[in-house]
Amino acid sequence: MQNSSRRGFIETGLKIAVVSSVSSLSFLSACKDDDNDGKKVSPPEDLMQEHGVLKRVLLIYDACRIRLINQESLPIEALSNAAIIIKTFIEDYHEKQEEDYIFPRFQKANQLTGLVKTLLEQHKAGRNVTGEIIQLCKRTKRTETENDRLVQLLLAFNTMYCPHEAREDTVLFPAFRKIVSKHEYNSLGEEFENNEHKLFGKNGFEEVVEKVADIEKILGIYDLEQFTPRL
Repeated sequence: MQNSSRRGFIETGLKIAVVSSVSSLSFLSACKDDDNDGKKVSPPEDLMQEHGVLKRVLLIYDACRIRLINQESLPIEALSNAAIIIKTFIEDYHEKQEEDYIFPRFQKANQLTGLVKTLLEQHKAGRNVTGEIIQLCKRTKRTETENDRLVQLLLAFNTMYCPHEAREDTVLFPAFRKIVSKHEYNSLGEEFENNEHKLFGKNGFEEVVEKVADIEKILGIYDLEQFTPRL
């Protein structure tokens, strides 16, 4: 009875998070569309939109972790593809933007340096976790010990990145406008968009969102209607 209650609690929490994240990411995707119509997106807004992708993959990680814990069938390609999105879009692109353009300006201004130091350390730790997840997903047959390791890695990644991105969104990004000039602020927004288009194409963000949605469909967590409470 206790295990059943625990499982129900975990799955309910996942459902609540899915509703919040999918709705917010749909809105953020629309914001990217607005930019294509000529409206400028500021550097923090651009990074926060990309956090919508990260949030959605964190939910995919949760869904995969629950399946592993309950020894349910897990399409390993779904987890592998999610980890590859984290590596290519979040770590190699999004975090690189932060490390090249955002963090150095805080260090130069001697502002929030302790927070920046922690964020950099967490970027490094996250890349190590992602690399190990990708390697474990390549194995067609995994031992129980390896599956337990996957559970540990997925939990560790989510436990770190939920507060990580929340601190950036509520502390670091709002403070960024105060340490740069208006011209620099606006120019960086354009540079961020140009960098994204060079790496992923003009509709790169939308294509990444579609890939995330495809994974959600495989795992059965895409349809929002299923999460509506019937009280």
